[in-house]
Amino acid sequence: MRLATYASVATASLLIVAKLIAWLFTGSVSVLASLVDSAMDVAASLINLFAVRWSLLPPDAEHRFGHGKAQALAALGQAMFIAGSALFLGLQALDRLVHPRPVAEIGIGLIVIGLAMVATLLLLAIQHYVIRRTNSPAIRADALHYATDLITNAATLVALVLANAGWSGFDPLFGLAIGGYILYSAAQIGLEAVQLLMDHEIPAEERQHIVATVRSVPQVHGVHDLRTRQSGQTLIIQLHLELDDQLPLLSAHEIADEVEERLRAIYSDLDITIHQDPISLVGRETSANGLTPWLSE
Repeated sequence: MRLATYASVATASLLIVAKLIAWLFTGSVSVLASLVDSAMDVAASLINLFAVRWSLLPPDAEHRFGHGKAQALAALGQAMFIAGSALFLGLQALDRLVHPRPVAEIGIGLIVIGLAMVATLLLLAIQHYVIRRTNSPAIRADALHYATDLITNAATLVALVLANAGWSGFDPLFGLAIGGYILYSAAQIGLEAVQLLMDHEIPAEERQHIVATVRSVPQVHGVHDLRTRQSGQTLIIQLHLELDDQLPLLSAHEIADEVEERLRAIYSDLDITIHQDPISLVGRETSANGLTPWLSE
């Protein structure tokens, strides 16, 4: 995760210098759009850098569940930066529509934007590798941001090609379209961050998989009151096991340990709380699968 944040800051810093030079030579609104986006990238990546370092701190007396939500806060901050850059860009594009100017030194702009796309692709490869290993919401938000950068740079490239063909009027239109897309991306990142901060349940498919894993443990007759939430890399699970009320306490504890081991085999970073509920099977008609009908529902 630290590797991804360092790579992000370095890439964004390099691109902002290159795009500033390209914009000074060309005066293109589309290049300005890409420059503003890269400037926001630097700020967002720095936020990510500190948020990830903070989130990786171990739990302490005042933060018993760790510091993982720092990543969601960073993602929310990114969304605000991205939205601000989109609005600034929209104003610049509208001004250029009202006061049109020709685009100059298009060749320099094409070279810089082409190199920017290559650098962004390399960074995305690093980020997606890290996401597969850690499922970090901060890195995932950063990767989504740089994926929009790739589209932004591609649109800028098209705008410069059209300007080179004599259609410079398309330049502010492309800048306006890029601004709208950046704003849409900010809304996506912000919504996901808010969901994490509000302790939104993990997807239904994963919850079903958790239930199936728990029920696969011998002598577990059911599971209820499953509650889940994500805090950075840590998945937090709370659930109630339904066990035969005739079981000795030691046996019930061993079954709960087996449930925890099977879940930890799936989720390496897991905080789990298991409550054991005694149920009586005496006098209840069993179904074909060996469970009472009310347990198999």
